Amino acid sequence: MEVRNYETVFIVTPVLNESQVQETVEKFTQVLKENSAAILSTEAWGLRKLAYPIQKKTTGYYFCLSYTGQGNIVDVLELAFRRDERIIRFLSTVLDKHAVDYNTRRRNGEMNLQKAAKETEAVAQ
Repeated sequence: MEVRNYETVFIVTPVLNESQVQETVEKFTQVLKENSAAILSTEAWGLRKLAYPIQKKTTGYYFCLSYTGQGNIVDVLELAFRRDERIIRFLSTVLDKHAVDYNTRRRNGEMNLQKAAKETEAVAQ
């Protein structure tokens, strides 16, 4: 099987405290590690308002996991999400080469360098 790049965004219930939320995220990163996936990044987007109520909750903690692995890794991770009552929603996507490049540049802070350089140049004149 071919190794692919994946990204999974999941929402954790807001009734948990910070340590429980971090414990939940660690659980799923451990699931990925146990199934020989390489974790590229874990981003915490924080507590955000949901577009519509889910399980009578209007907010949730958003997290984004970027990882590489075999094709069955998504099935294993999504099964773990379904079994955990702390997860409200999740979405996994396969990333193409352009998305991988974009994510790498975004993580390194290279996204708006040209725009920022033009703005500083315009201000200097």
